[in-house]
Parts: sequence; structure tokens; C-alpha cells
Amino acid sequence: MRRYSQIAIFLHWIIAALLAFQISVGWALEDLGARGFALFQLHKSIGITILVLTVARVAVRYGRPRPAPVEGGWQGMLAKAVHGGLYLFMLGAPLTGWALVSTAKVKVPTLIFGIIPLPHLPLPAGAGDPASAAHALLAWIGIALIVLHVAGALRHHALLRDGLIWRMMPARSPVLLLALPALIAAAFLLGRLILPASAPQAVAAPEKVAAVEEAEPVNIVAATDTDNAAGEADPAPSENATMVAPIGPPPSWTVQPGGSIAFSVGNGNDSIQGKFSSWTARITMDPDRPESADIDVEIDLASATVGDAYQDGMLAGDEFFGVAAHPRARFTAKGAEKTGANGYRAAGALTLKGVSKPQVIRFTLSGSGEKRKVSGSASIGRTLFGVGNGESSAGLDPKVAVDFRFDAQAK
Repeated sequence: MRRYSQIAIFLHWIIAALLAFQISVGWALEDLGARGFALFQLHKSIGITILVLTVARVAVRYGRPRPAPVEGGWQGMLAKAVHGGLYLFMLGAPLTGWALVSTAKVKVPTLIFGIIPLPHLPLPAGAGDPASAAHALLAWIGIALIVLHVAGALRHHALLRDGLIWRMMPARSPVLLLALPALIAAAFLLGRLILPASAPQAVAAPEKVAAVEEAEPVNIVAATDTDNAAGEADPAPSENATMVAPIGPPPSWTVQPGGSIAFSVGNGNDSIQGKFSSWTARITMDPDRPESADIDVEIDLASATVGDAYQDGMLAGDEFFGVAAHPRARFTAKGAEKTGANGYRAAGALTLKGVSKPQVIRFTLSGSGEKRKVSGSASIGRTLFGVGNGESSAGLDPKVAVDFRFDAQAK
């Protein structure tokens, strides 16, 4: 019996294995949230690979015609319909996935296997929902067609015993007859094995989350914190308080190069680490008279990075920082109070993504004279500012830890 060409056989089995992996992973992606980010990128890469290989398979089919059908009647018509449907599935699923990514609100750059950039399709935003529905529907149709295709192959091999299955084998070998289907099963199993382990997540209403964030004090060294989300106000001076004239104007401090503002957020059993590479700080303060403090810190949100181009693109999108509409975050505070030998506390306000909330920062100073070192940490309630408001953020902790340190020189 005439067989398919070797290139057609190779493409058949490699596409089948990739489809098994895609189906295995795709079932779980929607429920993984941020924990599935890396798998989502891999899913896109393999999807485009399937698209390219399918186009090659179609070209081979027309360049090297396939063997003649061995069965007519309704069975032959059904076989042709299943084969045609599989081609539509292998082309349509990657294309609708590409359209879905291209019209998503969060514009994430696509690099095929982290190397080859894939441009977004020039589609209107309104095409996103139809693309999503079509992608999901094609997945189920594809699964049904694969089941029919496998059932037909088993029918010919086990019931009709006409040797049809050998046409799609590199050689008439019982070992290959077992090994190639086992490759597909292994690809499906691999897709399940690489899924992130599920992590328990506390579910709370937004109002309760906000209440917890308002009630819990947080430590910081020159950044912001939600421990004053309850609206803690600076103590009002007593009517009988003795007014002391200031000794002199407080010094202004220049932040020296080499400082850092870093952040981290829990992500299931893991955490995402990042930093802001561009920020400015204007600080006036006499360490001996902390009530003289005037603090103003601005952060360029577009400079946020977690060391991955995909996730950096997400950070700039509307789901997280919304950089296009709100390019900067700002923390300001007037006055501070001493909390220890080198520790200070300042009540101020954080403005992020168009929302301003009361914030308290805690920071420590070391050194003396005109040179000081500032360091510290904070916990910011991201939900209060609408940061991480989409499905991909479902696994992230509601609080983001902030750590910063820098050297300052008095002017």
C-alpha cells in the first residue's frame, strides 16, 4: 500500500504531539492567573509553531498528493470531513489565539520561544470577544475531531485489518506503531506535569481587604505603606503647647546615584521581584527636628521591570500601572516623627494610577553630618489603587512589599 511522503509523516506526528501538549496546558491556563504567565507565553509560541507546520503540511499535501482513499460511501465522506475539519482547526485555533492576544486590553509583547518577535494583528478592540469565543469553541471542536480521527484509525487497523495505518508510519514496524502514539501521550502528560502546583488563596471581599490594609501598620524606609489607610492624621498641636522658634532652615538633601526602589509580590508559592529604574526624590529635613521634613518622591512607572519583556509589557498596561494615562506615582509628606534612635515615621499621601490614599512611611537614617544612608521597606495595598485588576492578577497577593535604599548628601 502506498504510503505518505516522509515529510508528510513527520509533520503529521509532530503536529499531533504539539496539539496534545496544547490541549493539556490550555485547559488549565484560565485558572492559573499570574502563576501561569510563563506557560501562557509557551502556549502562544507552540500555537504559532503549529500554524507554521500546518501551512507546511498543506503545501506538502498539494505538492505530493496523498494516497488514494481506500473507502467510499458515507464512511469515506466522513473521513474526508474529519480531515478537512482538522485542517481548519489547526489553522483556525492559532489564528484566533493570535487575534485574541492582539486585541487584549493588556498589550503583552509576543516573542516566539523568547527569541522571534511576533507583531500584533491590526484588529479593532471589538474583535477580542468574538476571537475569544471562537478560540474556545475551536478547541472543543478540535478535540472531538481528534477523537473521531483516532477512532477511525483504530477501526481500520483492528476491525477492518486493511493496513491503512501503515500509510502514516515511517516504516512497517510494530515498534513505531507503539512509539509514535506513545509520543503523543507523553506530550499530553508533559503538559500536565509542568503546570504550577495549586496554591491556597484567601478570598475576601474588596471591602474586607481594604479594612485589613487600613488596620495593619507597615514598616518602610522611605517609601509608602498602607498602615495609614484608615486616615491617620497628624496630631494637632495643643492650644497650650509652647511654640519654639526654629533654629534655622532644615537642610535639603540630594539623592546620590546608585540608589534603588525595589518591589516584590507573592504569587502563589513563589514571588515576583522587580524594581523601578527611574525615580526622583526631593527631601528637606533636619534629622534632629523631624517635624521639619518635606518629602516628595516621584517614580517613573514606565521604568518598572521584573527582568522579563513579557511581564514588563503587562506592568505598563491598564491592568497594572496604566502608564499611558498615569505615567508617574508620587508620594508626599509634610513633617515626620522620631520612632527610635535612627527611625522615623511620616504621614503623607500616595498617588498612583489616578488614586490618592493616605500613606505612612517609616525610614531609618544612618551616618552623620552631611552624609546619610536611607533604607527601609513597606507594604502597599495594590487593590486600593486598582493595580492588578484582571484575571492574570488573580494569584497575586493583595499587598506589594517595597524596599528602597539610597545615599543622601546635604546641600
